[in-house]
Amino acid sequence: MKASNSQWKDRLVGRMPPQLEAEVDVFEHEVALKKQGKIDDRVFGETRLRRGAYGQRYDNGQRHDGVATRKLQYPSGAATKGAHTLWDAPGMQRIKIPFGGLNAAQLEVMAELAEEYSDGIAHVTTRQDFQLHFIHIEDTPTVMRRFAAVGITTREACGNSVRNVTACPIAGVCRDEVFDVTPYAKATAYFLLGHPDCQQFGRKFKTAFSGCRDQACALVRMHDLGAVAATRQENGRTRRGFELYVGGGLGTVPYQSKMMYEFLPEAELLPVAQAIARVFARLGEKKNRNTARIKFLVNKLGIDEFRRLVEEERAILPQDPRWTDYLKEIPHADEQPLKPASLLRINGLQPVGFDDWSKTNVYRQRQAGYAVVTVALPLGDVTAGQLRTLADLARKYVKDTIRTTVEQNIVLRWVSEADLPELYKELKQAGLATPGAGTIVDITACPGTDTCKLGISSSRGLAGELRTRLAERSLEMDEAVRGLRIKVSGCFNSCGQHHVADLGFYGVSRNKGGYAVPHFQVVLGGQWTENGGAYGLAIGAVPSRRVPEAVDRITSRYLAERQTGESFQAFIKRIGKAECRKMVDDLGNVPSHSEDATLYRDWADAREFTTGDMGVGECAGEIVSPTDFQLAACEREAFEAQLQLEAGETMKAARVAYESMQHAAEALLKLRLNYAPDSPDGVAAMFREHFHDTQVFFDPFAGGKFAQYYFQAHERNGQARSSESVHRLIEEAQLFIEAAHSCYGRLAGQPYLAAAI
Repeated sequence: MKASNSQWKDRLVGRMPPQLEAEVDVFEHEVALKKQGKIDDRVFGETRLRRGAYGQRYDNGQRHDGVATRKLQYPSGAATKGAHTLWDAPGMQRIKIPFGGLNAAQLEVMAELAEEYSDGIAHVTTRQDFQLHFIHIEDTPTVMRRFAAVGITTREACGNSVRNVTACPIAGVCRDEVFDVTPYAKATAYFLLGHPDCQQFGRKFKTAFSGCRDQACALVRMHDLGAVAATRQENGRTRRGFELYVGGGLGTVPYQSKMMYEFLPEAELLPVAQAIARVFARLGEKKNRNTARIKFLVNKLGIDEFRRLVEEERAILPQDPRWTDYLKEIPHADEQPLKPASLLRINGLQPVGFDDWSKTNVYRQRQAGYAVVTVALPLGDVTAGQLRTLADLARKYVKDTIRTTVEQNIVLRWVSEADLPELYKELKQAGLATPGAGTIVDITACPGTDTCKLGISSSRGLAGELRTRLAERSLEMDEAVRGLRIKVSGCFNSCGQHHVADLGFYGVSRNKGGYAVPHFQVVLGGQWTENGGAYGLAIGAVPSRRVPEAVDRITSRYLAERQTGESFQAFIKRIGKAECRKMVDDLGNVPSHSEDATLYRDWADAREFTTGDMGVGECAGEIVSPTDFQLAACEREAFEAQLQLEAGETMKAARVAYESMQHAAEALLKLRLNYAPDSPDGVAAMFREHFHDTQVFFDPFAGGKFAQYYFQAHERNGQARSSESVHRLIEEAQLFIEAAHSCYGRLAGQPYLAAAI
């Protein structure tokens, strides 16, 4: 029988760090008060989010993604779909893992909690965290205590706080790094955790560390605060420091971070981070969540003014010994291997499959005779049994040198090369020896419609299907294609990092004859290397079921037409967005539901995406709404803006992008009112009155954010813009048009409009 909360509390007394124990006690008290109705919903929402406790999505079905079946039926006690409350519907618990560092005991506790409180599966995220789903809110204090007993906190894993500090998972053993950033990432994580200067943010704050500039292990350029290892020679000595970046971020509209310092001395890392937090807390947006990330503040002020404000703040900070105390320990903080270095026997008889696995999943460390082994976790999922196996193998082969990765995998560091064949055999027995780590098969995906309330299309379902298809022919693939990255998000928020993928996809929907059709926007032009060096743009929406064909077309053309040594990004840039669009344009033609109902179902879900009854068209044909045509034309305009930007016509691109939003607004006005003004000012004013102020246009989860994109573009129409600014404007135009599609789908279901349509 599972122990009660009070029994676990008694068992763990004295086994938790006092500060963590006190924090959990406070949260448990808040849970009790909330159940008694003595804490406001909004207040409790923020406090539970700051402890990593999220609500999650449910439905009556069960999806299978080819890796693990996640049970999505209503939990016991939830009698109807509308009965889901904080108390009768389990949620998700996020577990913060600074720089991805774990030990065997922590893996074992993760396994225990996954079995006892979740569905037996733990999920690795794109921020090196873990997540457990289907956790009841009343159980979260016990879950937090059991994690705290092995040195793990869930504090500030969510909410308007400093989120998990990520770092390169091979830092310290990387052949290309300037120096090991691990102790700096760890110090930053714990210095900012719960810091008083980090409690008044309007939105979340993400930090990353990388040991080198050119690779992608930490994706520094897409973070609020990013640090890349750097050194300088001064008076014959090597001095450590960082290239410091601020103001990056993906989300709905990505911003590239700005270099704040070419070289920030290591002793200044923590005080400058604190000063940045204070400036963000003081000047960052608080009322409008849509513009509350630090990227908007940096963009508004400019990097020079932002730097000046930070330096002013730094100058008045009271001295804190924690700024530099950790530096004294760095020379003595190197990881130690469990076994002596020993080279792999080249002529030895290796297990079946070992060679293919070692080509993709084994990285030779800079320390001779040792290797890093990547345990590829399809879609980031790992079972409780597999976690226990990994804990056993860690103790047997590598001590506690375990890390999670931003590609949702786990790595074992300091494996003696001679042990690789035996380690492979044991991983294979546990189903953990899947090859293809870091290749096109190793697809990143957010939870999407499986458990996320924001999911539009099934990112996990699509990723699972693509992984299965690509794995079947991965050994025959050309290396140029094998090395590509695919990343999938269930919505526009880029939790799957689709903006920086070679081939990115994010979920959207389209209305066809009264039925919703799951789609994915195809994003090309992103750059994974150079720490997320460039962001892609969407070239068009494709029905979910046709995405695998789109992948085949794009990769086949790249293989057939690429020049010697030409990267995928260079190839996409050379052929141009117009040619890219042609590759997938015809895939967007959706037959009627009566002709082919399969396109109206998402991957890994036998049910229809959604249902709607608008009647059947005449003469075996379909009456197409003028709104469909108008919104399709707006999409073409937004794409035309991409072509203008590609051609260097920055201001023309800005004008066309703005007009695509204006025309989408006109389409909705004509749909709802049978009229739209002739002037841009008139359209904006009427759209505000009838769609924004009435909240008709508001997205269920994004609110009025997308309408604001249009209003801001209207105010700035005709003003000078940079290429980077126009890139964002095009992204905003695409999102506004997506929101117009969504609004049209909602309005089309209203009886008074159905007749007109």
